[in-house]
Amino acid sequence: MKRSILVLVMLLTASSSVLAQLENKPKTAEKKPKTDWSKTNVYKRSADHLMFQFGYAAWAGKSDTMHTGGFSRTGNIYLMFDFPFKSNPHLSAAIGAGIGSDNIFFKNTKIDIKRQAGILFESDTLNKYKKYKLNTSYLEVPVELRWSARPDNMNKGFKAAIGMKLGILWDAKTKAKIDRDTDGNSGYWLKEKSKRSFQGTRLAVIARIGYGNFTAFGSYQFTELFKLGLGPQGIRPWSVGITFSGL
Repeated sequence: MKRSILVLVMLLTASSSVLAQLENKPKTAEKKPKTDWSKTNVYKRSADHLMFQFGYAAWAGKSDTMHTGGFSRTGNIYLMFDFPFKSNPHLSAAIGAGIGSDNIFFKNTKIDIKRQAGILFESDTLNKYKKYKLNTSYLEVPVELRWSARPDNMNKGFKAAIGMKLGILWDAKTKAKIDRDTDGNSGYWLKEKSKRSFQGTRLAVIARIGYGNFTAFGSYQFTELFKLGLGPQGIRPWSVGITFSGL
């Protein structure tokens, strides 16, 4: 009997000790609840309202007689207006306006941009050019469907966008720095301007992907660069580069 009472006391003591340890055991940290973006005022967020783009430009479909060389480049600036979806703040639609400009550089090539029969590209190894470029500038309206991991502030977090842009030709010109021509003249610039051979509008698909204020972009023009009968057919400009965005 005494032994039974002693065992019972020992069990009660051990049980009390275990219970005390369990009560004093620190509680595990509670998981942080996920952000309810539907309750966030995304209409006052930073949303890529201003975009600057710089990158490499090229022509798809150009012939072997068009000897491009150097770093052909593109530069664009857009002011955008962003409209979040009420059903899903991660998604938004954006529309804006701006200017897009492409500079395509050539080597050992002469371009007659003012020719009445249409623009002409011809090999030229007699004149010595330091640089020779064809510039086209457009007034553009880009439209994007956007996704952002941080709907409250698109200056942070992963984001992506896809869309289209419509451009109206504003200016087209060539600019050449001549080291020496066939007449022995040297050190002068030759500039010509004409929009006659170019399509008046262009339509291109655009895409961006990146993090925070920086995204990689790409564009491909669906419409041809030159008018039918006034220039080489099948040429469609494309570009890739970096976008800096904010505000």
